[in-house]
Amino acid sequence: MDSLMSQDSPIQKEPRPIGRKATKVKRESNSSSNTSKFWEEIARQSAMRIEIDMKTQEDKRAIQVEYAKEREYVRKENIEKKDWETMTMDTSHMSPETKQFWKLERRDVIRRRLFRDDGPSKTDWLND
Repeated sequence: MDSLMSQDSPIQKEPRPIGRKATKVKRESNSSSNTSKFWEEIARQSAMRIEIDMKTQEDKRAIQVEYAKEREYVRKENIEKKDWETMTMDTSHMSPETKQFWKLERRDVIRRRLFRDDGPSKTDWLND
């Protein structure tokens, strides 16, 4: 039952202050909310980091593949250049042993060019 004084009083009642238990409960609920937000942010950043790392690895692999192709191209060019020099070597002023060496080198170049990775040849015409 309300007293007459409370109904007639011109002074407004202030709200009752929050008690210690209520404050503690409110603080703990905010803390758990903040903690969950914190963990969600960590998970999101971890996922982004993993994605960035994967893209970086893919880029590195692509660069390595391109580098390997370039090395193979340069290696083949060097072989081509060496073969050309071997085939155009002038042996007229060389000793018989040196001429024999360059003749064998030319034979190797011809074999390599004619029988590229085809396995052993059954023709023996290059040995004559």
